[in-house]
Amino acid sequence: MGGSPSQPLRATAGNGSIQPMKPRRSFEEGHRRKFLIVIDESQEAECALYYAASRVQRSSGLIVMLYAIEPGELQNWAGVRQVQIEEETTKAKALFRLFRRKLAHAGFENVETEDVIREGRTAEEIAKVIAEDEDIAILVLGASTDAKGPGPLVASLAAGRSSGGFAVPVTVVPGQLSLAEIKALA
Repeated sequence: MGGSPSQPLRATAGNGSIQPMKPRRSFEEGHRRKFLIVIDESQEAECALYYAASRVQRSSGLIVMLYAIEPGELQNWAGVRQVQIEEETTKAKALFRLFRRKLAHAGFENVETEDVIREGRTAEEIAKVIAEDEDIAILVLGASTDAKGPGPLVASLAAGRSSGGFAVPVTVVPGQLSLAEIKALA
């Protein structure tokens, strides 16, 4: 990645295309630092949520919750794909509501969130969202507690397949941490 003050940063999407990278402005006047998390139904997503909320509560900002609708096997069938998108969008909105309730229940009722639903491969959509939003300063991911490994997204980042395209630091939160432990660490 790289870049100099006179040269804009660039992000590489998973498909190899170069995305123009906006400079980070989260601490400039009129901007707010944003913590990006990826939402799904996993325990590790909750850990990332609570960690990001703790950081926001201590240092200000807001949380961007990203839900990526992965391409389906039957995407060549327009009607089937449209139904899948509608179902996944409904699911994403329900997860956003659930995660906001979890924030309020955990004492983070004043933490603001922003909801983003994108269609595409998760790692590619993360790169695109970071490239497009100059206020995103940190990507927060939760690591799975599964014996098979930390989870596919974290594993792909650790292998370097996606992380080189991100212009922000990546924080990986251990999935087995309790809320109290997360609050103490953030």
